[in-house]
Amino acid sequence: MGGSSLSETDLWVQHLKEKRLSYGLSQNRLAVASGMTRQYLNDIENGRASPSDDMKTALLKALERLNPDAPLEMLFDYVRIRFPTTDARHVIEDILLLKMDYMLHEDYGLYSYMEHYALGDIFVMVSPDKQKGVLLELKGRGCRQFEGFLLAQHRSWFDFFMAAISEGGVFKRLDLAINDKVGILDIPQLTEKCRNEECISVFRSFKSYRSGELIRREEKEAMGHTLYIGSLKSEIYFCLYEKNYEQYVKNHVPIEEAEVKNRFEIRLKNERADHAIHDLMAYHDAERTAFSIINRYLRFVDKVENKRRNTWKMNENWAWFIGKNREKLKLTTQPEPYSFDRTLGWLQRQVAPTLKVALWLDQIKDTTVIDDMIRHAKLTKRHEKIVQQQVDAAEQMITNHHRQN
Repeated sequence: MGGSSLSETDLWVQHLKEKRLSYGLSQNRLAVASGMTRQYLNDIENGRASPSDDMKTALLKALERLNPDAPLEMLFDYVRIRFPTTDARHVIEDILLLKMDYMLHEDYGLYSYMEHYALGDIFVMVSPDKQKGVLLELKGRGCRQFEGFLLAQHRSWFDFFMAAISEGGVFKRLDLAINDKVGILDIPQLTEKCRNEECISVFRSFKSYRSGELIRREEKEAMGHTLYIGSLKSEIYFCLYEKNYEQYVKNHVPIEEAEVKNRFEIRLKNERADHAIHDLMAYHDAERTAFSIINRYLRFVDKVENKRRNTWKMNENWAWFIGKNREKLKLTTQPEPYSFDRTLGWLQRQVAPTLKVALWLDQIKDTTVIDDMIRHAKLTKRHEKIVQQQVDAAEQMITNHHRQN
């Protein structure tokens, strides 16, 4: 065959240039972000200079930071609000704008509440005591499900928060999550910096956990390398963890295919949550609120031997994370309809093995015990409501899809 094949360096340069152009970046923008002159980057792209391995790493890292598909994104990941009323219907239908008749009712609740209503992972707990009132709780999955309803209602989180505030709602917990899609936050490295006193923080404590290590029961499990900064009992602390590992354990998503690599969570309770909400409502700028909290409590630096700690420079990756030379973050939504997946997961883990044995015995004995059991099972109104919720969720997903397109 005639002609000469491209070298490994030539292929790398070609890939770099194609990716830079696909991101809509000028040579000057990428050069500044990677700490070199535009002329030197031009020489690399035109074969007049050969980049070192360190330079290649710096260029690719800078390129991913400038990815127009948002290498960092923000979202609400936990909302808990107490309303000064015992009227659950008012909260569900006038504030959440959901149908109470669609919700499952259970004669028990968390946090010493007497009962609760649920639609997927949207929980409304009720007490006859007006001081306890009605408590809304949306954990991560609940927030994603509620975003689907907000989309259908033509409302934003800010619209909902304003409605809650106008009804006297007291914010008991608020988590702001920052997703890192390109690996800017190296959790093991940041943990090591904490150990080396390269973490300058108002907090006096930090705790770290290795991949897969069990932590407190009320906390998440299997989050990969996890770093807690601040006391878990306080009204504010930070949690940094490897989200890709969590998705691998929970949803069997291969680590290298996970959309989000790491997550930084700001966890706020009681008065701290209330202050954050009022800041959000005043400025409608989630990035401003989140990073004003982070910068108040925390920064990572690089140690310089024989130099005083207060002269150590801010770590480059941390500086970029908190806003240096990057695009402004936007509050994103990731609406998900309520699904039956959690129940199916429980069936798979707890019931399916026993069911398989029973079916096997039916086959051996030439009986139909399991078929008869299913055929004669009676559905209660609760089961019928679960079916209706699934139908409604499917219809909502179709409606949202048409609206987005």
